[in-house]
Amino acid sequence: NAPRTSIYSIVKGGERGISVVTARTSSSIALPRVMKQGHALPPVRCRTNKSRVAMMLSRRRSPVVASLQLPPVTTLLFLWVLSCGHATANTDIANMTALQKHVSFFDRNKDGIITPIETFEGFVAIGCDVAYSRDSASSVHAALGPITSPVDAPLPHINIHINLIHRAMHGSDTGALDAKGRFVPQKFEEIFIKHAKVRPDALTSSEVEEMILANRDPLDRRSWLAPVKEWGLTYKLASDKDGFLHKDSVRGIYDGSVFVKLEEKRSLQIEI
Repeated sequence: NAPRTSIYSIVKGGERGISVVTARTSSSIALPRVMKQGHALPPVRCRTNKSRVAMMLSRRRSPVVASLQLPPVTTLLFLWVLSCGHATANTDIANMTALQKHVSFFDRNKDGIITPIETFEGFVAIGCDVAYSRDSASSVHAALGPITSPVDAPLPHINIHINLIHRAMHGSDTGALDAKGRFVPQKFEEIFIKHAKVRPDALTSSEVEEMILANRDPLDRRSWLAPVKEWGLTYKLASDKDGFLHKDSVRGIYDGSVFVKLEEKRSLQIEI
């Protein structure tokens, strides 16, 4: 039996990184692990030119990246992807699945492709601190970039392609999204029927933990961490002052609409 894991432990805790080694230099980029207990992602090999990247550093520091105060080699990753052109994809919101709508919030320029800097900006927009946003953007793209990139996409496969996001579906989840990322109302209702004990339309932190443990697939230990991180962040950002994560907020997580509300709320707080 696996030990119980608090939903706060992943949100607040840090993890050691893995190295991503470039093909022509000996520099390594520290990225957070996505899996524990030795199940790290394989190194992502990047084709770059040391002098070209150095020139980018001196000429293309965007205000967002400059404000991060990142180690130079980590900044390389963000600037490299930010400055490299990529083809756009179709973004027909009306015909998107719930999962595509969920991730499209992070597609800040709405071109159908999410870069690490866009993911970073998205996390900051919903209220995450800079360090968490930076580390999450690195780990998310290291994990999902190669999975969601079409075979003809330019290297490195670090950007996330929204039309292929269903490839990133993982086990040990609630089943509220099917294999294609479409919303399944019956499975969504089961979340609250099974686990909402204190209030029928909301979840407490202990009920969220109970749900995560109940959904764990004993034959797929690699999928255990993702729900802890996802639901941990959801609870931290979307629960009310009394500690309840409301049903409409959870529904909004699945289609990304709650992210828009969180960004608007944060914008108002900054203005005040």
